[in-house]
Amino acid sequence: MHEIEITSGRMNPEIDPILHAWGWPIPLYLFLGGLVAGILFFSALFYLRNESDKYKAGVKIAPMFAPFFLTIGLLALLYDLSHKLYFWKLFTTIRLESPMSWGAWTLSIIFPLSILWSFLFIKDVFPSISWNSKLLDQLHELVKKFAKPIAWALLLVSIILGIYTGILLSAFNARPFWNTSILGPLFLTSGLSTGTAFVILLSKDHHEKLLFSRIDMWLIAVEMFLIIHLFMGFLASIQVHEDAAHLFLGGPYTAVFWTFVFTLGLLVPFLIELLEWRGYKLPTSLAAVLVLIGGIIFRFVVVDAGQSSRWLYKFMESSLK
Repeated sequence: MHEIEITSGRMNPEIDPILHAWGWPIPLYLFLGGLVAGILFFSALFYLRNESDKYKAGVKIAPMFAPFFLTIGLLALLYDLSHKLYFWKLFTTIRLESPMSWGAWTLSIIFPLSILWSFLFIKDVFPSISWNSKLLDQLHELVKKFAKPIAWALLLVSIILGIYTGILLSAFNARPFWNTSILGPLFLTSGLSTGTAFVILLSKDHHEKLLFSRIDMWLIAVEMFLIIHLFMGFLASIQVHEDAAHLFLGGPYTAVFWTFVFTLGLLVPFLIELLEWRGYKLPTSLAAVLVLIGGIIFRFVVVDAGQSSRWLYKFMESSLK
């Protein structure tokens, strides 16, 4: 008779029966990071197209919220850390193989850029503002002088930030539901969609609302395609990925995902925006609110479901047979 000794981390707290390492701060940060990526991407894009005055809410007003959203997201990350006083160590080294290192350095770039970008439009958004400071006037002129390079930089880092929010999860090979390359483009598309939804809520111009509504409609179509492709890939893969897919196909996340994320957060807004494009007078603000609610629920569900999916116990069961 041969004894087999199996060593695992099951005795650790919050590991068995399922992993509960990440709570609400992480999905909140992922949502806000994607939202900021969408806001800054379209702001920079239409600025470079010389359409700043044409789409004022998207180019000038929405970016004012970006630094505040990033601050909330960063505070959520800090709250989640076990050793909060050592957060600065993320910025003392660069590890190209680490998604967290990419994320830390991306945030360190995009945060000051978002402040400069919002500062660029502060006089346009708040025309009554007046500061009796020569230094602020000089700083404003300096930022204005380098506006186009800043816009090009924002285009790049906003895409990286949007993709990173998904890659952060997909890099965890031990979690089958996260272990897919679809999460990067899926989270980027979702972030861009929430960014357009936020602009729709801020805008008072019908033409601008209509444009961003059409953009959002196409983004939602891509997002639904990626979600369907995600589950098709899981079902055509090995057993643990099939088990991960079944968490949403008859499992504990089925109702919340297909009702609040796919149907109310994607399909219904898509139909509202499609009908409005066809000439029907429908409230685009309703579609925008549903997209934002669906976007944040999507992050919470994905983060929680990923921690519920597992490799370890299937391996142990097969080893003992």
